[in-house]
Amino acid sequence: MQTQVRTEIAAQRTEVAGLLAGLTPEQWDAGTLCAGWRVREVVAHMTLPFRTSTLRFLLDFARSGGNYDRMLDRAARRDAAAMSSAQLLAAIRDNAEHPWSPPGGGPAGALSHDVIHGLDISLALDPGRTVPITRMALVLGGMTPRSVGYFGTDLSGVRLVATDQDWTFGEGAPLHGRGQDLLMVVCGRRLPAGLLTGEPAARFSTGL
Repeated sequence: MQTQVRTEIAAQRTEVAGLLAGLTPEQWDAGTLCAGWRVREVVAHMTLPFRTSTLRFLLDFARSGGNYDRMLDRAARRDAAAMSSAQLLAAIRDNAEHPWSPPGGGPAGALSHDVIHGLDISLALDPGRTVPITRMALVLGGMTPRSVGYFGTDLSGVRLVATDQDWTFGEGAPLHGRGQDLLMVVCGRRLPAGLLTGEPAARFSTGL
């Protein structure tokens, strides 16, 4: 299983690099589903583990007052301002097989991280673009109430129902969407109008 996950991580990063390679300068500066971050901040965040030493990480953490989210936001904004689009692209393209995993998350956590942030970009720029079903099945199949709770999204009274694979989560009024769209709902993102259907769709969509 870990070999399959590592293969999918490399494929995901390679595909994101391919998407980035075709962006215009204006698209690099376009907003994403990750509130407050443009494409370049998201890519800076995705590649931070490949470019940062443990010492630098600890210094940044201390300078952010021990606030992990603040540290990540500051690092993403700093690196996005300091690095060119070509440098950011190279950082993800050249690290497709980098072994980084989030603390306690293992390879499955790394795959989820890459898929989520890749969707932050692609759903904002090209909502029709899809993540392969086999990759999404690995990400969704690893979800538990505890991991969903990590994001802090209020899913009370909602049952997530994937329209492209056999996956459901929660209890309540059905919210239908592709597996990748429902993953972003879990992460607290608001999706472009038209990607979700069902009575709760307005809670998780923009423009509705």
